[in-house]
Amino acid sequence: MSQQPSRRPLRPWFSSGPCAKRPGWSADALAGALVGRSHRAAPAVARIQEVSDASRRILGIPDDYRLGLVPGSDTGAVEMALWTLLGARGVQLLAWESFGQGWVTDVLKQLRIEDATTLDADYGELPDLDRADFERDLVFTWNGTTSGVCVPDGSWIPDDRAGLTICDATSAVFAMELPWPKLDVVTWSWQKVLGGEAAHGMIALSPRAVERLESHTPPWPLPKIFRLTKAGKLNEGVFRGSTINTPSMLCVEDVLDSLRWVEEIGGRAALQKRSSENLAAIARWVDASDWAAFLARDPRTRSCTSICLRIVDAWFEEQDAERQASLAKQIGKLLDGEGVAHDIGSYRDAPPGLRIWGGGTVETSDVEALLPWLDWAWSEVRG
Repeated sequence: MSQQPSRRPLRPWFSSGPCAKRPGWSADALAGALVGRSHRAAPAVARIQEVSDASRRILGIPDDYRLGLVPGSDTGAVEMALWTLLGARGVQLLAWESFGQGWVTDVLKQLRIEDATTLDADYGELPDLDRADFERDLVFTWNGTTSGVCVPDGSWIPDDRAGLTICDATSAVFAMELPWPKLDVVTWSWQKVLGGEAAHGMIALSPRAVERLESHTPPWPLPKIFRLTKAGKLNEGVFRGSTINTPSMLCVEDVLDSLRWVEEIGGRAALQKRSSENLAAIARWVDASDWAAFLARDPRTRSCTSICLRIVDAWFEEQDAERQASLAKQIGKLLDGEGVAHDIGSYRDAPPGLRIWGGGTVETSDVEALLPWLDWAWSEVRG
């Protein structure tokens, strides 16, 4: 067993959601929140619209894309897209981790779309993107939050596609560059790369997606919180700060603080650089490790946000699945108990291992301080 490291991360928050707040954050950031005001009041609507305007500016979202705040975090935004847009043509679903598999379940078992196909891959891998069928609507995650596997770029998506591309990008937006003209629907939440609070989702719609909404009526009933049209036309109010249901003005103020910070440090390029540096620090450590490896085997597909590690020690691999899961959890409990790293266990459906959030609100110096503690915790468990 090895000696405990002397240096500790100053901010031990490595959870993959909700994620670390921006450096220097305090509750003082909420001082200007419009609490006690109706979200329909003009100042509140303007504040909500400011979230969309700043997000569009930072992310480089095309001017002709609609962008709005919707209920239910990223999950609610994806569900809204699936329930309102699908059914006009066949659909293909790409899945290589838990959330992608969740969209498969929704489409096949809840919406019960018969003309649906899937492209699957095991944890650590991507499906064969050359088999994507763009005559159909395509549903996929940009970054697999529970596997640490992301699509490397958008070169596999044609410009002349017939179907819509519906992309769950919640752990990618702000940390990875997205090819917006190749994506017809993009969803995310504030609680990932921005370090914002939970329960609020964002949805961006291309002109092609808007055309689908106005020309296609789904055959199933739509809950009120999913309805983006009125009398067959897009409900433009949703994309002008007038939300479908009541948002938290505290959360709105908090995410505005995060967006201002992003612009102060240099915009999305600076945030992407911070996240890439976190991945690079872990990659250097993995290269020298005799017990840990990336779950994503192809370096081109390794996430710089949800960085997932597997244990490759021969003794560990000899244990049965239940024992492996227990050992991996012990590592997380040791580090949590020491106040060194909170919530870094792998997702419950993923292979036993660790998941370290590397988004841009995490300091690389804290990642570097954490890594010797991983070796210490493994030594304790292995011993």
